[in-house]
Amino acid sequence: MPRTATAPSAASEIIDLLEEDHNKVLALFAEFRHIRGDHNDEAKQCLVESACTELVIHAQVEEEYLYPALANVLDESEPVEEAQVEHTAVRQLIAEIESMQAGDDRYDACFTVLGEYVVHHIAKERLHVFPAMLACTADLRGLAQDIRHRRTELRSEFGMPDEGYEEDRLEFSGIRHSRMQHH
Repeated sequence: MPRTATAPSAASEIIDLLEEDHNKVLALFAEFRHIRGDHNDEAKQCLVESACTELVIHAQVEEEYLYPALANVLDESEPVEEAQVEHTAVRQLIAEIESMQAGDDRYDACFTVLGEYVVHHIAKERLHVFPAMLACTADLRGLAQDIRHRRTELRSEFGMPDEGYEEDRLEFSGIRHSRMQHH
């Protein structure tokens, strides 16, 4: 099979993996909007911790594998560079949130702003990075496997279930109480 025939399917597989992560964190941000006004700080704290952990795992996989690979094969490096800067801003907000407890002043606001940053970042990936990957003629099959493996490895290290959103919902509904640090 020619290289160009395998590139789109590998790129599609990578996009599907990343979109799984995107959809998971977007659902967590949506759930937060529903409980934001509640006074159940424990549930809110668990939800925020789950979302932050998901974001850290996703960002690390992209930073370790996706962005370096794309920087080597794409003609235009600007979308990758901008994504890396956005990751830095997201990590800074996560660090600020982790220094707080649910119920603290600005806790809800910080997490809401984090959600806005993430929505912006996802939109830019969908608009610029993903189409560039699909148009790329490089063989990305190994990259797809590396991303899948590293994501599974990190989820295990962070004690996150790897089988769907419903298991994660149990996490923020109060079953898991420990604070996770991502610095």
